[in-house]
Amino acid sequence: MPLYKLTLEYEGTRYAGWQTQSDGSRSIQGEMIHAGRQLFNTNQLTVYGAGRTDAGVHALQQVAHLEVNTTLNPQQIRFGLNDLLPADIVVLQAEKAPPKFHARHDAIARSYLYHIANRRTAFGKKLVWWVKDRLNTEAMDNAAQIMEGFKDFRSFTDPSPEQPSTMVEVHWVRLHEYRHSLFIHITGSHFLWKMVRRMVGVLVEVGRGRLSEKEVEHLFIQPSREPAQYTAPPSGLYLERVYYPGQPLQTDIQPLLYLL
Repeated sequence: MPLYKLTLEYEGTRYAGWQTQSDGSRSIQGEMIHAGRQLFNTNQLTVYGAGRTDAGVHALQQVAHLEVNTTLNPQQIRFGLNDLLPADIVVLQAEKAPPKFHARHDAIARSYLYHIANRRTAFGKKLVWWVKDRLNTEAMDNAAQIMEGFKDFRSFTDPSPEQPSTMVEVHWVRLHEYRHSLFIHITGSHFLWKMVRRMVGVLVEVGRGRLSEKEVEHLFIQPSREPAQYTAPPSGLYLERVYYPGQPLQTDIQPLLYLL
């Protein structure tokens, strides 16, 4: 069947994550499949995402592949899906993909953006994490550098048969301050379940002065359940971009939301 590459953005507050849920909870993948069945008038279709964002997590550029028999061109597919999808899910781009393209397996890197607000906001409660404490961003930046490289992130995830290895290559963890916002930009080969949220939570504890750089270093030497208690809320997390062969990794960020 023909294969299409879709680029999506979504506000994940109302959903139980990307993946279709066995209990019938609403998911991004489920909404995509439902819209596709209506548009193409068939149940014979596949929608597969590049990453399984958790419940409440958002995406600026999620990538999925769509496999379906259709005479519609990519632009018609994009417009047709957007007409049927809820307002908080948008197909940004649709294009023909090579016959063996796989949104997840072909990806070489992914980047996430975490948005922390340092003041109360009337507009962004579902989209940021408001941290009331004053944060030492210099200490956070030093701790962030400890997280870079090819390391065992066992302390930052929960055991799962779906992720037998906890070794991950993190290319960089960088902090960007803008007015009343702090953005944490993390790029790596792939990410484990809850890994990014626990990385952010640990960095915030460092910023609060409750964790030291040495304690962060120790998390990579001796596996610990401690980061689980620091898991940052999903509201501030965005899947920023998925990279494929030939695409250079981007160190700059262009967040869509600024807390002014």
